[in-house]
Amino acid sequence: MADGVERYGSDRDRPDLEGSSRLSPHLHWGEIGPHQVWRAAAPLIEAEAPGESGPEALLRELAWRDFSHHLLSDSPHMETDNWRPAFDRFPWRENARALAAWQEGRTGYPIVDAGMRELWHTGWMHNRVRMIAASFLTKDLLVHWRHGEAWFWDTLVDADLANNVANWQWVAGSGADAQPFFRIFNPVRQAEKFDPAGAYVRRWVPEIARLPDRWLHQPWEAPPNALSEAGVELGRDYPPPIVDHAAARHRALSAYETMRHP
Repeated sequence: MADGVERYGSDRDRPDLEGSSRLSPHLHWGEIGPHQVWRAAAPLIEAEAPGESGPEALLRELAWRDFSHHLLSDSPHMETDNWRPAFDRFPWRENARALAAWQEGRTGYPIVDAGMRELWHTGWMHNRVRMIAASFLTKDLLVHWRHGEAWFWDTLVDADLANNVANWQWVAGSGADAQPFFRIFNPVRQAEKFDPAGAYVRRWVPEIARLPDRWLHQPWEAPPNALSEAGVELGRDYPPPIVDHAAARHRALSAYETMRHP
Protein backbone atom coordinates (compact mmCIF):
# COMPACT_ATOMS: atom_id res chain seq x y z
CA MET A 1 0.00 0.00 0.00
CA ALA A 2 2.84 2.36 0.80
CA ASP A 3 4.42 1.89 -2.64
CA GLY A 4 3.48 4.98 -4.62
CA VAL A 5 0.72 6.13 -2.28
CA GLU A 6 2.94 8.92 -0.95
CA ARG A 7 2.82 10.43 -4.46
CA TYR A 8 -0.91 9.92 -4.92
CA GLY A 9 -1.80 13.49 -4.01
CA SER A 10 0.38 14.95 -6.77
CA ASP A 11 0.36 12.18 -9.38
CA ARG A 12 -3.29 11.17 -9.44
CA ASP A 13 -4.15 14.04 -11.81
CA ARG A 14 -1.51 13.00 -14.34
CA PRO A 15 -2.83 10.54 -16.96
CA ASP A 16 0.70 10.15 -18.32
CA LEU A 17 1.85 8.66 -15.00
CA GLU A 18 0.86 5.57 -13.05
CA GLY A 19 -0.43 7.77 -10.24
CA SER A 20 -3.99 6.52 -9.85
CA SER A 21 -4.85 3.82 -7.32
CA ARG A 22 -6.80 1.78 -9.93
CA LEU A 23 -8.93 0.53 -7.05
CA SER A 24 -12.31 1.65 -8.38
CA PRO A 25 -13.25 -1.56 -10.26
CA HIS A 26 -12.24 -3.69 -7.27
CA LEU A 27 -14.16 -1.51 -4.85
CA HIS A 28 -17.23 -1.61 -7.07
CA TRP A 29 -17.20 -5.39 -7.45
CA GLY A 30 -16.45 -5.99 -3.76
CA GLU A 31 -13.04 -7.55 -4.30
CA ILE A 32 -11.73 -5.11 -1.70
CA GLY A 33 -13.68 -3.08 0.83
CA PRO A 34 -13.34 0.65 1.49
CA HIS A 35 -12.61 -0.11 5.17
CA GLN A 36 -9.65 -2.25 4.12
CA VAL A 37 -8.24 0.60 2.08
CA TRP A 38 -8.89 3.06 4.89
CA ARG A 39 -7.15 0.91 7.51
CA ALA A 40 -4.14 0.47 5.24
CA ALA A 41 -3.79 4.15 4.30
CA ALA A 42 -4.71 5.97 7.53
CA PRO A 43 -1.56 4.98 9.49
CA LEU A 44 0.58 6.41 6.69
CA ILE A 45 -0.79 9.94 7.13
CA GLU A 46 1.34 10.66 10.18
CA ALA A 47 4.47 10.29 8.08
CA GLU A 48 3.31 12.97 5.63
CA ALA A 49 2.69 16.71 5.87
CA PRO A 50 -0.96 17.45 6.79
CA GLY A 51 -3.09 18.39 3.82
CA GLU A 52 -0.42 17.37 1.33
CA SER A 53 -0.12 13.65 1.89
CA GLY A 54 -0.90 11.01 -0.68
CA PRO A 55 -2.68 8.83 1.89
CA GLU A 56 -4.86 11.75 2.98
CA ALA A 57 -5.80 12.49 -0.63
CA LEU A 58 -6.72 8.83 -1.09
CA LEU A 59 -8.94 8.88 1.98
CA ARG A 60 -10.69 12.02 0.70
CA GLU A 61 -11.56 10.13 -2.47
CA LEU A 62 -12.95 7.25 -0.42
CA ALA A 63 -15.03 9.73 1.55
CA TRP A 64 -16.36 11.25 -1.68
CA ARG A 65 -17.31 7.76 -2.87
CA ASP A 66 -19.19 7.16 0.37
CA PHE A 67 -20.89 10.55 0.10
CA SER A 68 -22.16 9.64 -3.39
CA HIS A 69 -23.77 6.48 -2.05
CA HIS A 70 -25.44 8.32 0.81
CA LEU A 71 -26.60 10.98 -1.62
CA LEU A 72 -28.26 8.49 -3.97
CA SER A 73 -29.85 6.67 -1.04
CA ASP A 74 -31.34 9.93 0.21
CA SER A 75 -32.26 11.23 -3.28
CA PRO A 76 -32.95 8.22 -5.52
CA HIS A 77 -34.56 10.50 -8.12
CA MET A 78 -31.12 11.85 -9.03
CA GLU A 79 -30.50 8.72 -11.09
CA THR A 80 -32.56 10.34 -13.83
CA ASP A 81 -33.40 13.86 -12.60
CA ASN A 82 -31.36 16.92 -11.73
CA TRP A 83 -30.57 17.06 -8.04
CA ARG A 84 -30.91 20.85 -8.33
CA PRO A 85 -34.38 21.46 -9.84
CA ALA A 86 -33.25 24.78 -11.34
CA PHE A 87 -31.39 22.77 -13.99
CA ASP A 88 -34.72 21.47 -15.27
CA ARG A 89 -34.84 24.81 -17.13
CA PHE A 90 -31.39 24.47 -18.65
CA PRO A 91 -31.49 24.62 -22.49
CA TRP A 92 -29.65 21.40 -23.28
CA ARG A 93 -29.15 20.66 -26.99
CA GLU A 94 -30.00 17.40 -28.74
CA ASN A 95 -27.07 16.81 -31.06
CA ALA A 96 -26.66 13.16 -32.09
CA ARG A 97 -23.69 13.92 -34.34
CA ALA A 98 -21.74 15.71 -31.60
CA LEU A 99 -22.58 12.98 -29.08
CA ALA A 100 -21.32 10.30 -31.47
CA ALA A 101 -18.10 12.24 -32.10
CA TRP A 102 -17.55 12.46 -28.35
CA GLN A 103 -18.29 8.76 -27.82
CA GLU A 104 -15.95 7.70 -30.62
CA GLY A 105 -13.05 9.97 -29.66
CA ARG A 106 -13.11 12.21 -32.71
CA THR A 107 -13.93 15.64 -31.30
CA GLY A 108 -10.70 17.17 -32.57
CA TYR A 109 -9.52 17.86 -29.02
CA PRO A 110 -6.74 15.30 -28.39
CA ILE A 111 -7.06 15.02 -24.59
CA VAL A 112 -10.81 14.40 -24.86
CA ASP A 113 -10.35 11.91 -27.69
CA ALA A 114 -7.55 10.11 -25.85
CA GLY A 115 -9.80 9.58 -22.85
CA MET A 116 -12.76 8.36 -24.85
CA ARG A 117 -10.56 5.92 -26.75
CA GLU A 118 -8.95 4.67 -23.54
CA LEU A 119 -12.46 4.06 -22.21
CA TRP A 120 -13.58 2.15 -25.31
CA HIS A 121 -10.46 -0.03 -25.49
CA THR A 122 -9.96 -0.74 -21.79
CA GLY A 123 -13.23 -0.07 -19.96
CA TRP A 124 -11.49 2.49 -17.76
CA MET A 125 -10.56 6.15 -18.02
CA HIS A 126 -8.23 8.26 -15.93
CA ASN A 127 -10.13 10.35 -13.38
CA ARG A 128 -8.79 13.76 -14.47
CA VAL A 129 -9.63 12.96 -18.08
CA ARG A 130 -13.13 11.85 -17.05
CA MET A 131 -13.70 15.36 -15.72
CA ILE A 132 -12.29 16.97 -18.87
CA ALA A 133 -14.42 14.77 -21.14
CA ALA A 134 -17.54 15.32 -19.04
CA SER A 135 -17.05 19.09 -19.00
CA PHE A 136 -16.59 19.06 -22.77
CA LEU A 137 -19.83 17.15 -23.34
CA THR A 138 -22.02 19.12 -20.97
CA LYS A 139 -20.55 22.60 -21.44
CA ASP A 140 -18.78 22.82 -24.79
CA LEU A 141 -21.45 20.74 -26.54
CA LEU A 142 -24.38 21.44 -24.16
CA VAL A 143 -25.40 17.78 -24.35
CA HIS A 144 -27.39 16.62 -21.31
CA TRP A 145 -25.36 14.89 -18.63
CA ARG A 146 -27.71 11.89 -18.83
CA HIS A 147 -26.23 10.97 -22.22
CA GLY A 148 -22.72 10.97 -20.80
CA GLU A 149 -23.78 9.10 -17.69
CA ALA A 150 -25.45 6.42 -19.82
CA TRP A 151 -22.34 5.99 -21.98
CA PHE A 152 -20.08 5.64 -18.96
CA TRP A 153 -22.54 3.19 -17.42
CA ASP A 154 -22.33 1.03 -20.55
CA THR A 155 -18.56 1.17 -20.97
CA LEU A 156 -16.83 1.50 -17.58
CA VAL A 157 -15.73 -1.64 -15.74
CA ASP A 158 -16.08 0.37 -12.52
CA ALA A 159 -19.51 1.74 -13.44
CA ASP A 160 -21.03 2.36 -10.04
CA LEU A 161 -24.52 3.85 -10.08
CA ALA A 162 -24.05 6.26 -7.19
CA ASN A 163 -20.61 7.47 -8.23
CA ASN A 164 -21.48 7.71 -11.91
CA VAL A 165 -24.64 9.76 -11.37
CA ALA A 166 -23.20 11.96 -8.63
CA ASN A 167 -20.01 12.73 -10.53
CA TRP A 168 -21.78 13.54 -13.79
CA GLN A 169 -24.11 15.88 -11.96
CA TRP A 170 -21.14 17.37 -10.12
CA VAL A 171 -19.44 18.29 -13.41
CA ALA A 172 -22.68 19.51 -15.01
CA GLY A 173 -23.37 21.77 -12.03
CA SER A 174 -26.74 20.18 -11.31
CA GLY A 175 -25.70 18.03 -8.36
CA ALA A 176 -25.06 18.36 -4.65
CA ASP A 177 -21.94 20.29 -3.68
CA ALA A 178 -21.43 20.62 -7.43
CA GLN A 179 -18.71 22.30 -9.41
CA PRO A 180 -20.06 25.73 -10.42
CA PHE A 181 -21.40 25.62 -13.95
CA PHE A 182 -19.24 28.58 -14.94
CA ARG A 183 -16.10 26.52 -14.23
CA ILE A 184 -15.59 25.26 -17.76
CA PHE A 185 -12.46 23.26 -18.43
CA ASN A 186 -10.32 24.44 -21.31
CA PRO A 187 -9.26 21.10 -22.86
CA VAL A 188 -6.02 22.53 -24.26
CA ARG A 189 -4.92 24.13 -20.99
CA GLN A 190 -5.89 21.00 -19.06
CA ALA A 191 -3.85 18.82 -21.42
CA GLU A 192 -0.83 21.10 -21.23
CA LYS A 193 -0.95 21.03 -17.43
CA PHE A 194 -1.63 17.35 -16.82
CA ASP A 195 -0.06 15.70 -19.89
CA PRO A 196 2.81 18.13 -20.44
CA ALA A 197 4.98 15.89 -22.63
CA GLY A 198 1.97 14.41 -24.40
CA ALA A 199 2.67 10.78 -23.49
CA TYR A 200 -0.98 10.04 -22.77
CA VAL A 201 -2.28 11.67 -25.95
CA ARG A 202 0.39 10.02 -28.09
CA ARG A 203 -0.59 6.61 -26.74
CA TRP A 204 -4.28 6.92 -27.53
CA VAL A 205 -4.23 9.29 -30.51
CA PRO A 206 -1.29 7.85 -32.45
CA GLU A 207 -2.24 9.54 -35.72
CA ILE A 208 -0.87 12.84 -34.36
CA ALA A 209 1.94 11.36 -32.25
CA ARG A 210 4.70 12.85 -34.41
CA LEU A 211 3.57 16.42 -33.84
CA PRO A 212 5.91 18.51 -31.66
CA ASP A 213 4.81 19.01 -28.06
CA ARG A 214 3.95 22.64 -28.86
CA TRP A 215 1.17 21.61 -31.24
CA LEU A 216 0.16 18.19 -29.96
CA HIS A 217 -2.72 19.41 -27.79
CA GLN A 218 -3.98 21.88 -30.40
CA PRO A 219 -3.07 20.48 -33.84
CA TRP A 220 -5.39 22.92 -35.62
CA GLU A 221 -2.99 25.70 -34.62
CA ALA A 222 0.06 23.94 -36.07
CA PRO A 223 1.61 25.57 -39.13
CA PRO A 224 1.37 23.62 -42.41
CA ASN A 225 5.03 22.58 -42.34
CA ALA A 226 4.70 21.08 -38.83
CA LEU A 227 1.63 19.12 -39.90
CA SER A 228 3.33 17.95 -43.07
CA GLU A 229 6.49 16.82 -41.27
CA ALA A 230 4.34 14.88 -38.80
CA GLY A 231 2.37 13.25 -41.61
CA VAL A 232 -0.88 14.81 -40.44
CA GLU A 233 -3.60 16.22 -42.64
CA LEU A 234 -6.47 17.63 -40.63
CA GLY A 235 -9.76 16.31 -41.87
CA ARG A 236 -8.09 13.19 -43.24
CA ASP A 237 -5.89 11.79 -40.48
CA TYR A 238 -7.45 13.63 -37.56
CA PRO A 239 -10.58 15.81 -37.38
CA PRO A 240 -10.54 19.55 -36.81
CA PRO A 241 -12.33 20.65 -33.61
CA ILE A 242 -16.07 20.08 -33.78
CA VAL A 243 -16.56 23.28 -31.81
CA ASP A 244 -14.49 26.34 -30.99
CA HIS A 245 -13.88 26.26 -27.26
CA ALA A 246 -13.97 30.03 -26.74
CA ALA A 247 -17.27 30.35 -28.60
CA ALA A 248 -18.66 27.26 -26.86
CA ARG A 249 -17.73 28.67 -23.46
CA HIS A 250 -19.55 31.91 -24.24
CA ARG A 251 -22.59 29.94 -25.43
CA ALA A 252 -22.60 27.81 -22.29
CA LEU A 253 -22.43 30.82 -19.98
CA SER A 254 -25.26 32.48 -21.90
CA ALA A 255 -27.33 29.31 -21.56
CA TYR A 256 -26.63 29.30 -17.83
CA GLU A 257 -27.84 32.87 -17.53
CA THR A 258 -31.10 32.04 -19.32
CA MET A 259 -31.64 29.26 -16.79
CA ARG A 260 -31.01 31.57 -13.85
CA HIS A 261 -33.14 34.38 -15.26
CA PRO A 262 -35.83 32.78 -17.44
